[in-house]
Amino acid sequence: MAAMRFIPLVMIFTFALATSKTAVASDPDIISDFIVPPNFNGTIDGSFFTFTGFRGIFDQAPETFKGSKASLVEFPALTGQSVSYAVLQFPPNTLFPPHTRPDATGLLFLVDGTLEVGLIDTKNNLYTQKLQTGDLFIFPKGLVHYQYNSDPQRPATAIAAFGSASARAVTVPPAIFTTGIDDAILAKSLKTDVGTIEKIKAGLTN
Repeated sequence: MAAMRFIPLVMIFTFALATSKTAVASDPDIISDFIVPPNFNGTIDGSFFTFTGFRGIFDQAPETFKGSKASLVEFPALTGQSVSYAVLQFPPNTLFPPHTRPDATGLLFLVDGTLEVGLIDTKNNLYTQKLQTGDLFIFPKGLVHYQYNSDPQRPATAIAAFGSASARAVTVPPAIFTTGIDDAILAKSLKTDVGTIEKIKAGLTN
């Protein structure tokens, strides 16, 4: 019960830490039509501008949350274009935990099901919304946000577009509890005890 009592405090702390004002990067402008990566050895034709990695993505429903990306790593033609894409699949009662994207604004389009979403600004104000199929929601660059499919039976699917070819995600709980910060420091910061911190860490690694 003690661990559960401190979880809200833990989340408030991690949200506040992750939404503190920091310098964030953006893709630089390019002066050519497109950029061919130095290690690209193929022919520059229509296939260079085509991504086929999402073929068959809906043939089998995942058992846990799954995010499939089309960023410059998977799709080299995106280099310099300041855009990338992801398909987010939420089985019933699953979530994309609180995270931030330091490089890009995200625009989420819900194509099936319902999702509870939320974001926190740099003043620690929480904005939430329950999305219906067909809704869009914007997540400003650098702000902590989450998506949660609370439906116990129906999956949800969303498409996310990002204003960067490399939209990194930094998930908040692992960033705080799995990166080696001393338990005593976390306990003191959260005004709890080391035993509670150990239980939280154990829950994240199991």
